[in-house]
Amino acid sequence: MFEHVDPFIGTEQTSLPPASGLAATWWWPKPQVGNTHPGATYPLGMVSACAYSGAYPTGYGRYDLSTEGQPPVLHDRQVASGFTHFQQSGTGAIRKYYNYFRVTPMLGPLDDLGQTWDVVDEEASPGYYAATLSSGIRCEVTVGPKSAVHRYTFPAHHDARLVIDFSLGGLDIPYGRTVPLRAHLGSVAPGVAEGEIVVEGAPLAVRVECDAPLWRQMLWYDRRLMPGGTRLDFDRIRPTTLRPFGLMWAGPTEPGQVVELRFGFSLRGVDQARETLARECGDGPRAFDLRRDRTEAVWREHLDKVAVDTPSSDRRTVLATALYHSLVKPCLAPDESPFWPTPGPFAFDLSTMWDIYRTQLPLLTALVPDRAVELANALLQIAEEEGNLPIGYRMARGADRFSRQGSALAHTFLADLCSIGLPGVDWDWALVHMHDDLRRTYGEEFLLRGRAHPISHTLDLAFGYWCSAIVAARVGDLALVQQFRPLAARWVNAFGPDGLLVDSTYYEGGRWNYSFRLMHDMAARIALAGGDDAFVALLDRFFGYGAEPVVQPGLRPDADELLAGYGLDRFEGLNNEPDMEAPWAYMYAGRPDRTAEVVHAIVQHQFGTGRGGLPGNDDSGGLSSWYVWATLGLFPVAGQNLFLVNAPAWREARIDVGGRPLTVETTGFVEPEPGGPAQYVQSVHLDGEPLDRPYLTGGELHGGGRLLIGLGPEPSGWGTVHRPPSAPAPQPPAGVPPSVRLDRT
Repeated sequence: MFEHVDPFIGTEQTSLPPASGLAATWWWPKPQVGNTHPGATYPLGMVSACAYSGAYPTGYGRYDLSTEGQPPVLHDRQVASGFTHFQQSGTGAIRKYYNYFRVTPMLGPLDDLGQTWDVVDEEASPGYYAATLSSGIRCEVTVGPKSAVHRYTFPAHHDARLVIDFSLGGLDIPYGRTVPLRAHLGSVAPGVAEGEIVVEGAPLAVRVECDAPLWRQMLWYDRRLMPGGTRLDFDRIRPTTLRPFGLMWAGPTEPGQVVELRFGFSLRGVDQARETLARECGDGPRAFDLRRDRTEAVWREHLDKVAVDTPSSDRRTVLATALYHSLVKPCLAPDESPFWPTPGPFAFDLSTMWDIYRTQLPLLTALVPDRAVELANALLQIAEEEGNLPIGYRMARGADRFSRQGSALAHTFLADLCSIGLPGVDWDWALVHMHDDLRRTYGEEFLLRGRAHPISHTLDLAFGYWCSAIVAARVGDLALVQQFRPLAARWVNAFGPDGLLVDSTYYEGGRWNYSFRLMHDMAARIALAGGDDAFVALLDRFFGYGAEPVVQPGLRPDADELLAGYGLDRFEGLNNEPDMEAPWAYMYAGRPDRTAEVVHAIVQHQFGTGRGGLPGNDDSGGLSSWYVWATLGLFPVAGQNLFLVNAPAWREARIDVGGRPLTVETTGFVEPEPGGPAQYVQSVHLDGEPLDRPYLTGGELHGGGRLLIGLGPEPSGWGTVHRPPSAPAPQPPAGVPPSVRLDRT
């Protein structure tokens, strides 16, 4: 799959073929752009590197800040002022935006620093990014887990230079800059410098080496050189007193002369940054090719975990790129926590947990279970040191934990790991923090009043108690299981007599978008709506069956246009993520045919090739991983150890599930196409045995095997009788005496 990845997908405004049929009735409120970047990345690594224009929200590209509709243009063409590190991936607004240590190759004076050059040629593949600037300089960058290597090819010039700006961070939009609080920078040897900047409370250290031995090496401040200077120290920096500062190498170049820069990064000081650079890039010059080859090999290993049979190179490209985007974040940085001294797992860039917990974290658990366990332990370590399981977590210190977006979302991830039985997590320790976290922020209101507003938190917390009961049952804490069961049942308090959530405030969306979440007791949920037919009628209205096509928001839509759109109470076509589970809710009402139709319409209309190939923010891989699962004919019910089965979009697929192959084969398959009919499941066999139920357990999926799905052009009776399971709460393991109660105080 490596050769089919196109990292440019999602970097520009959505540009998909006109939607038809059901897809034409969906309304997209969020910005119509994927917000990805094509820079060099490492699977779940700490570092990324890309061309920097200051655009929203990654630092790459052409667009200004936007919250709805078409993105406004900041640059009318692709430009760059240099190359930065630590970009976000597919997010929307998350306050600050990294982009530290900008490297600018120049042929002019230092006064020109900050100007932009046209990007006249770009190339990208997993682990590699290259661009030629209109100055004539060719720029290439690759990364390791905690390092980056740049390679610049210069034209002939009497005084070329490489300038590293230690003061720059963030974006070139109002309130988008990141100002370092403190900074220290020093030349330690010819071609070698070390330094540290403290940004949003996080100390980020760097060791940088340049292999141009005949060039001059100088520090600079406020665009003025400091010949002979060896250190810059700033103990307190305010936005009003900040002047740019950094490091520069300069000298004459012959045509085609190559200069290499190597960066080692650490959140624990320059000594660790120095060790990282030596370990990942070696001790000498010309490390670029070696580092690129190593990173490419790791990407190939990860991307080869999914393979499909398709005659369409475009569709293979969309899948390969979706898989790639699913493996970029979060950033795993073992032994790098800057906030507590103990070694062990650490993670950041959990910037959209409210999106990735449904699809991306189950995909990581399936494909790279060892990294999923590492992430789980990192989350628990954060809770140990900071007092809560984060809803989001960045390379920043403070209370910016995104609590308004959701509650108890890490609980779903932990419950899946526990149910599958992956080794490496101390579940007694996990249960302490899961229980404690449920009583924080909105959890207090939930305990006192039976529900919390925003009302979506009521669903989060009730499900969090259900997930915690799974862990309590595993460790034999019967008292906690019995305590959690009635609390898990409080999800019913969120719904009104019309079968939808009660009026409340909502984060991104409305009550219709959140009303079809896959709760742990869907049988009771459907009964609350009036039964199968009434529940299906609500879903049909939501998905636009029988509705007229809609017009999508344009540039800077006004309040009336947005109000009218939200008044449709319509599925948002994965332009926004709160309702990404909703297509599978039909299966709990015995209508897998409807799931097949909606998923087919999404897959065929909402994803494509080219820079405009995503319908909305990729949200750290949450959107892309939805596509991976959906096209495989599987969908994870997060936290419930279930995978719903639907018609796949590939004749045959293979998934490496933790080292065990799972093949998904079909009979009666017809290549899908936009505007064409959906296919419906007629029969399913798992390892040769008929499967009447429309789901696999987590144990079955993680055990590997052969899934054979028979398809046909008309709905069948398959999946209409045996529904996915509904349960009020887990029971403790058999044989655990009622008196067992572990002391967790």
